Amino acid sequence: MLNYTISKNGKQPLVLLHGFIEDNTIWSDMQNSLSENFQLIKIDLPGHGKSDVISEIQTMDMMADEVKKVVDHLNIKDIHLLGHSMGGYTTLAFAEKYPELLKSISLFFSSTLADNDEKKDIRRRSIDVIDKNYSLFVNNSIPNLFSENEKDILKDKINLAKEIALRTNTEGVKASQLGMAERHDKTKILLEFNSKILIIAGKHDNAVKTETFFQHIPNRHNIKTYVLDCGHNGHWEKPSICSEIINTELL
Repeated sequence: MLNYTISKNGKQPLVLLHGFIEDNTIWSDMQNSLSENFQLIKIDLPGHGKSDVISEIQTMDMMADEVKKVVDHLNIKDIHLLGHSMGGYTTLAFAEKYPELLKSISLFFSSTLADNDEKKDIRRRSIDVIDKNYSLFVNNSIPNLFSENEKDILKDKINLAKEIALRTNTEGVKASQLGMAERHDKTKILLEFNSKILIIAGKHDNAVKTETFFQHIPNRHNIKTYVLDCGHNGHWEKPSICSEIINTELL
């Protein structure tokens, strides 16, 4: 089963899923605020943190099934499920397969859209780079996920993101890259899921093209969207604002 930590505070269960080459420690800047209202269940996705690799290609459906095992083990339902980036893709797969367990879903700097052919090719070609020089892959990738306007004041957070990435199992990194390349468009979930949907995005997000994604979001009463003045990593760039939005919208 996946590695996870669970807080003792809060009444409503909020399951937090990190993104690619991250682990469940990324929520530390938001934890105190969120734990006032929620019981936080922070999970390491397959091949990340202390969780084992489950396949040579880790699809989002596979990851969702592994998250379901944790939820079953804890005997909880009516959960709030929030995922950052790859964790958001997993959240969508979970919502498609197990909607009866969910009170809300939150896409945290993530998207329902599948990769285009160019992005799929980049993911697949990265496998060779990861094998030959993983530190180069990390050092080239991580800074681009932060807002260009604030890289100087976010230097410590960028270094922290690199540290977490560098301790990630490279077999899990490759398997997740291939799994993300295989995922399908999940925009239909935004039309079919009838409980609360929260979408928090970054104006300067180089990983998720926010403007393009927002053109596909339907106008439904259960969907609430926010665009913040930051890059891809709101948990490090704007933790207070992100926590406030989550506390306000999900309660």
